[in-house]
Amino acid sequence: MFTSIRWKFIIVYFLLIFIAMAIVGVFIVQRFEAQQLENRTNTMVKQIESIISTSSYLSEDNWANVSEEIQDTLDEWRFDGNETLYIIYNDGDMPKIIASSYSNHDKIKGQNALVYKFLDPTLILSAYDTGEKSEGIRKDANEGTVFKHIAYPALNEVGQVKGVLYMTSDLQDIYATLDESKKILTSATMLALAVTVLLGFLIASSITGPIRDVTKKAEKMAKGDFDQFVEVKSDDEIGQLASMFNYLTLKLKDTIQEIDLERSKLDTIFKYMADGVIAIDINGYIIHANPIAIDILGLEETINDDSINKKIFPMDSINLTKIDYEDLNSLEGDEIVEINSVVYRIRYAPFRNEKNNIGGVIIVFQDITEQHKLDNMRKEFVANVSHELKTPITTIKSYTETLMGFDNLDEELSCKFLSVIDNECDRMTRIVRDLLQLSNLDYNKTKWKKVDCSVENLIKDACLKLDFAFKEKNQDLILDIEENIPNIVVDKDGIEQVILNIISNAIKYTPNGGKISVLAKKQNDRVIITVKDNGIGIPEEDKNRIFERFYRVDKGRSRELGGTGLGLSIAKQIVEAHGGDIALKSQHKVGTEVDIMLPTTSHV
Repeated sequence: MFTSIRWKFIIVYFLLIFIAMAIVGVFIVQRFEAQQLENRTNTMVKQIESIISTSSYLSEDNWANVSEEIQDTLDEWRFDGNETLYIIYNDGDMPKIIASSYSNHDKIKGQNALVYKFLDPTLILSAYDTGEKSEGIRKDANEGTVFKHIAYPALNEVGQVKGVLYMTSDLQDIYATLDESKKILTSATMLALAVTVLLGFLIASSITGPIRDVTKKAEKMAKGDFDQFVEVKSDDEIGQLASMFNYLTLKLKDTIQEIDLERSKLDTIFKYMADGVIAIDINGYIIHANPIAIDILGLEETINDDSINKKIFPMDSINLTKIDYEDLNSLEGDEIVEINSVVYRIRYAPFRNEKNNIGGVIIVFQDITEQHKLDNMRKEFVANVSHELKTPITTIKSYTETLMGFDNLDEELSCKFLSVIDNECDRMTRIVRDLLQLSNLDYNKTKWKKVDCSVENLIKDACLKLDFAFKEKNQDLILDIEENIPNIVVDKDGIEQVILNIISNAIKYTPNGGKISVLAKKQNDRVIITVKDNGIGIPEEDKNRIFERFYRVDKGRSRELGGTGLGLSIAKQIVEAHGGDIALKSQHKVGTEVDIMLPTTSHV
């Protein structure tokens, strides 16, 4: 019945009226709801402002001293049965309820307003922080209640918040009115729909007759008889349909040619797409594969030529042996596999043949090697952070438990334990500070204050700050700064941090009596600052990872020297944020050379 165009007309008219009435109804209800809520809010605000303006006690700065008088004022004030007012005062410890229009106000007086179940702590804190009123609607599905909340701050003469007047109002009456409005709109909609169905039936019946003839001719064409022509009796839409039907047979060949062209396009896309695609039938034979898939699986180039070259697809090599052609759910999914050191995400889904039966499976190979590598780096980073923080936390806990467990420890040993705890706290602070700086650099939250800086002054200032460290290890510092070297426009503190970090590493990993050289020169449009040492150097296998976060060549020695493993990562990101680069050359047990390359003033 519903396949008839007559019923389609009726359904369309029905849906149009239904959608129109629904949209109008929703709009009216929403506007009515918004208006009622706005009126209730204005009423609550006016009440609060009236209380503030008429109560002399609320003009006091210290409400705690006049809490009883404020309570008396609230008791005398006439409140609607739907509204409750709470006076909140922060005595320096926490915001407390010092008065309320609630009938049992003695039970809640003195309670912490931030944990009182009928108040919203976020509104209270917002009122205290901003000095402006905060409002919201709080719903409790379990109790079936809806309340409007307003936190209104009272300010002193200098604009500081003395306290907060927090009012709640039950909105059940508003929503009861809304429900009645919805019932009226629903009844009107039902009536309109009934009239629509009747009119739609009459209109549709007048135009379905001519369409039946077109339907019979189209059925014959569907069976292969393309010599069908429909008599055109009018110039309206039905007549135009008949004309187009006749035109169909003339354009059939053109359409088939266009289909062949589109198929050719799809074959070209399939052949040159970046992902590997392979199709296998229900017997496991490869029926088609694009060049990428052929290369991934090491298949023969003639695999697509004819049926003689069909091969069984090696499903066990990519963990797809679970595919069951009798179970449609198993024919769609994805797997992660590694083939020849390349990680692929394999997605597979069924395709159907001309009889609409499952003809086989299409498998797509997407190269996610880089994504997989980044995911592993993320996991390793989380593990390193956990390990770095676990060590000082364990030390702090052990020494703290010892101090707490023995009352008769001598003062010298206690001071020693406390010194260890203090050092471990400093260590955690350095880790967290470096992590925060890295986070800001990652998300471009660091605000650089770029100024015109002298390269020579930057280097000399950094070396001066490390003068004690040089002397402590009896190391020779050699400065070689090219004359007339141009200035650079950089964030002075940021680049100084980079230079300090690189030179500090050179000091740490260069033995006593060693030699450290700091050179600066202009090369093309860049200034290159080089730090060389004759220290322990870096093994060849560690060079590529030296700028990774938390990566250490000698983990035990690095921790002894107080490093967090983040310094070089931070330095690299700071330099790159300035449009520069940082490079490292090192030979194990010979020395290390680090180049900091920054653009000159004219190229920033």
